[in-house]
Amino acid sequence: MKKRVLLLFLILFQVISAFRTGDISGDPKTKSALGELLFKEKKLSKQNKLSCASCHIPEFAFADTIAFSIGENGQPGRRNTPSAMNVSARPFFFYDGRATSLEEQVSFPVEDHLEMNLSFAKACEKIRTDKKYIRYFREIYNELPDERNIRDAIASFERTLETDQSPFDRWIKGDSSAMTASAVRGRNLFMDDKKTKCFLCHFSPDFTGDQFRNIGLYDGKALNDAGRFEITCDSNDLGRFKTPGLRNVAVTAPYMHNGMFATLKEVLEYYNDPFKVVMNPVNTDTLMQQPLGLTEKELADLESFLHALTDKRFLPVKR
Repeated sequence: MKKRVLLLFLILFQVISAFRTGDISGDPKTKSALGELLFKEKKLSKQNKLSCASCHIPEFAFADTIAFSIGENGQPGRRNTPSAMNVSARPFFFYDGRATSLEEQVSFPVEDHLEMNLSFAKACEKIRTDKKYIRYFREIYNELPDERNIRDAIASFERTLETDQSPFDRWIKGDSSAMTASAVRGRNLFMDDKKTKCFLCHFSPDFTGDQFRNIGLYDGKALNDAGRFEITCDSNDLGRFKTPGLRNVAVTAPYMHNGMFATLKEVLEYYNDPFKVVMNPVNTDTLMQQPLGLTEKELADLESFLHALTDKRFLPVKR
């Protein structure tokens, strides 16, 4: 009995010592681990209701499941929430490219009155008054939380959100069974720069050219989001939006900057003949000015290929 009491006392002493030193299970040990905590931290919003993860939902490739995420005041945002994955190599962020680094982009959703609705300076003050964050930042950065290192931590976490374990990745490395025959045909169509022209915009390992394109979803009336033009005031940018990467695209519905398409099938049908959807688009890219004329089978093959870009962490578990 005495031995059992002594053992319990030793365990309790170790737990108390661990809490005092900050060396407890679950404490972040790296910048990215600290950034993950901050990504989930609701103190970065005015009323402590929202975190970055509220709209960038991990289960859906860090995107949302509705056309416009709902902000802290119950109002929808202006644009669809894009995936926060596979962004470490991107030179621009947001659909209009207003930020040019991951660190810079951190404050925009915090300060947007339709999103987290809090000045970044005040958000940092809230973190700075939290004892656990004071300990974390001292251990990892050797300094107190401030605007610079909070941005750096969140950006460090976002840089870890890379995926390269999709059926396509296995197929391209030599596993001929990794993709279905339909997906392989779809990949060949995707790469055909004369028939589908997909690869002319969606190239690079993440299937984006990091360019700004007007794909016909601006008419100045019902579709009046001017996109990149709001940043540059260049008439050539009217209706242009950043070309998104396509990794994990099958789990990030709805699609487009305004979330107007609920499924990949709708997206592909739009590209096949955009003028059936938008009658009088303005400033449309030259690549989009003629219908593609793809058959139902070809559209289905393209959809199969897009599904093959889904990382294994998002694939259904085989039982």
